[in-house]
Amino acid sequence: MDNTVEERFVELETKIAYMDDFISKLQDEVVSQQKIIEVLRAENKILSGKIQDLSENIYIPNRKPPHY
Repeated sequence: MDNTVEERFVELETKIAYMDDFISKLQDEVVSQQKIIEVLRAENKILSGKIQDLSENIYIPNRKPPHY
C-alpha cells in the first residue's frame, strides 16, 4: 500500500510540475499578446485620426446624398 501511495504522489507531483510549466508559458504568451494589442490600439488611434482629418478636408463634387 505504501508503494501505491508513493506512486500516486509522484504522479501528482509530475502533473503539477507540467501544469506549472504550462501556466508559465501561457502567462508569457498572454503578456506578449497584450503588448501587441496595445501597439495595435495606438496605431488604430493614429490611423483613425488621419482618416478623420482627410475626410473633413476632402471635397467631392456632385456627391449623392447618403439615402441614394
